[in-house]
Amino acid sequence: MAKLVKLIGSFGGRRLYASSPSSFHPNFRCNSNRFYARGAKFSASKVEKSDESESEPGYEEEVIPSSGVSSRPLSEILKELNKRVPDGLVRTRVQDGFSIKYIPWHLVNRIMNLHAPEWSGEVRHITYSADGKSVSVVYRVTLYGVDAEMHRESIGTASVADTGYGDPVQKAEAMAFRRACARFGLGLHLYHDDLS
Repeated sequence: MAKLVKLIGSFGGRRLYASSPSSFHPNFRCNSNRFYARGAKFSASKVEKSDESESEPGYEEEVIPSSGVSSRPLSEILKELNKRVPDGLVRTRVQDGFSIKYIPWHLVNRIMNLHAPEWSGEVRHITYSADGKSVSVVYRVTLYGVDAEMHRESIGTASVADTGYGDPVQKAEAMAFRRACARFGLGLHLYHDDLS
């Protein structure tokens, strides 16, 4: 009935939670080592409480409703995704002397799971430049509503030499994922804020 979660913020009137890293989350499925949202059509009674010995500091027990949110029209899902992301979820990094605002990929993933629980994502292409100095990833995100489905693709590129933020392929994938979600309106206001 309960699981270990941590409140990380709110978006669109709904609270965002992060699962304890040591607990199994039944709302994800793994495909080729990538996790995607599975429809939230399971009942809360199927969620079992994690072993107390696995609890982590900062996590508390919370009952999270998990049914009845996946059968919505696509227009409602898009309306929710187009809402402004709270400043508390936005991060800033300095790149090439410029301050860049962004939403970390794991928070984008949580927002997608919250408002579009039956979304899916996939890496379409991974391409290295001819000189081997950069890698580009094309990522596709698909939203499923009761009335329609829609997909958007975007590309992310990272320098192979720049390992400051981790593996270049993962960095390019995260960038492409965030940009594909922005094409649905998620966090799009950050691009407009940078222009002003």
